[in-house]
Amino acid sequence: MITKPIFGFSLLIFISFIFNQNICYAQNPPSITGYTCNPNQFNPCQTYVLYRARGPQFLDLASIGDLFSVSRLMIANPSNISNPNTTLVNDQPLFVPIKCSCNNINSTFGSISYAGLNYSFKAGDTMYDMSVTKYQNLTTYQSVEAVNPTVEATKIAIGQTIKFPIFCKCPTTRQNQPRLLITYVFQPNDNISSIASRFRITPQSITQMNGNNIKILDTIFIPLPNLPNLTRPASSNTPPPPPPPTAPAPVIQENDRKGTVIWLAIGLGVCGLLLILILGLFYKEKTVKREKYSDIERQKSLYVGSKKGSIVDKDVEVNLMADLSDCLDKYKMYKMEQLWEATNGFDEECLIQGSVYKGTIDGEVLAIKKMKWNAREELKILQKVNHGNLVKLEGFCIDPKEANCYLVYEYVENGSLHSWLHGEKPEKLSWKTRLRIATDVANGLLYIHEHTRPRVVHKDIKSSNILLDSNMRAKVANFGLAKSGCNAITMHIVGTQGYIAPEYLTDGIVSTKMDVFSFGVVLLELVSGKEAINDEGKVLWAKVSDFSEGSEERKVSKLQEWMDESLLREELTIESVVNVMSVAISCLNKDPSRRPGMIEIVYALSKSIDLFSDVSEEGLSPRQVTAR
Repeated sequence: MITKPIFGFSLLIFISFIFNQNICYAQNPPSITGYTCNPNQFNPCQTYVLYRARGPQFLDLASIGDLFSVSRLMIANPSNISNPNTTLVNDQPLFVPIKCSCNNINSTFGSISYAGLNYSFKAGDTMYDMSVTKYQNLTTYQSVEAVNPTVEATKIAIGQTIKFPIFCKCPTTRQNQPRLLITYVFQPNDNISSIASRFRITPQSITQMNGNNIKILDTIFIPLPNLPNLTRPASSNTPPPPPPPTAPAPVIQENDRKGTVIWLAIGLGVCGLLLILILGLFYKEKTVKREKYSDIERQKSLYVGSKKGSIVDKDVEVNLMADLSDCLDKYKMYKMEQLWEATNGFDEECLIQGSVYKGTIDGEVLAIKKMKWNAREELKILQKVNHGNLVKLEGFCIDPKEANCYLVYEYVENGSLHSWLHGEKPEKLSWKTRLRIATDVANGLLYIHEHTRPRVVHKDIKSSNILLDSNMRAKVANFGLAKSGCNAITMHIVGTQGYIAPEYLTDGIVSTKMDVFSFGVVLLELVSGKEAINDEGKVLWAKVSDFSEGSEERKVSKLQEWMDESLLREELTIESVVNVMSVAISCLNKDPSRRPGMIEIVYALSKSIDLFSDVSEEGLSPRQVTAR
């Protein structure tokens, strides 16, 4: 007698386990309606969910923090993890903080307690998969549908934001009540006693809080006086498949050996055929790419001047062109010779600022940005944005000698806002012009935050990246640090001192609200005429809260003392300046969740323009004050 091949039997057991799990879920579905609450008697609280790190996607705190919109440290500290950059073990338990509140859904669901997490859909995501897999049954797709009544589950666009209600409860204020109620999903290998032992509480306290009819994958709440210490498992704690039946192991007769060998041969043959097909497709794709770029390669002019005599690395050129394959049909490909002639060999007299040169090609004045090969992400973002308040990209050029890339932009005649506010310009900007500049920048940010999919975060909003055209209209420039997608965590902190949002500096949180913070600093520059950071290293926004304290008269007095002197010589409505200052203060809130979105900012700034425009041709209206 010969036993069956081990892999075949294990596969049979695994399929049986999955099937049984699905049957169990169908017969005993978890709560789908959430947990009812009374808004009048509910005190919101910060609590925690127990989340399990699971590969391949969620084995680091950054990806889990992104999913729950919290920083790595906010998970590491309660989860007893000393290094927030550590790689997690599969099924490692984590305490993830959430803000729990009572929310009215509709007449069917009533009010339920949950923490609403906004998630931007990616390719392949569904409400069901997100609820069951990524959020690990901490919510249900039925509740997600209820919380998003205007969303059709089968028509969710990539990049669309959906709110996921993570089930939670807050303890009452009555005496002898636990301080914390941890959200926990009942696992297939759990029982009340094992959970109680794990959290060092009594089984009775769990059943008192959740009842006796707890089913697999139900959300339950663990009553605790304090968070316990979580330990990192030595290896994966994924529950093993159920043991095989106790019946005698099936046997295979001698005359079945031939059948087994035949099936193995068929399986290996199919695998070999698939491998040949994959290799053939890969070779074909590489061949097509090389043919696609061959014409472009032949057109490339050799770099002259100081680079004369260097050897062109064709492999580097092909690789760089392959990286930009998505952009070839959308932008003009300039020759290196054209850029060299346009800038007189990149002469310093053509230098605008940094590594940006002014040049003329075919009678058109352009701005040429020279950079090392790190332009791919910037190009990917620029090719999907098109707005009057964003500097337009005209084309690009590759220098294969040193793997350099040159981005060619429209030339914006009047330079940067920074040079007008802090440079040697003979004329100062009027309040009307400053208001229009602020509104233009806000509209540009509104476009990249709300009308691109996925959303774009600029990450480097500052007065030197705001350019003014011949009509003094503003355009946002320099997407070199921009990121497509938000609510991410990064360890690589970049930006300009004085404009960086606190949460990005401390925790590496990337979101649209960091652009809002930087925009608030620009508003302060427009009002005060002062630099974002002074010679002593003090940031302009440090004492902005002083302007929201005291009586209205005192606020206005302090504001007038702080305003740009050139504005004090104008006849303008102080109400308009106060309104802009209020917008700046709200943008600079240290809590990013309390900062306004760009839609609100654009609306508020338009109100400031209306207040300014109330000045009649005969003079000031009764409600206006001359800012002198």
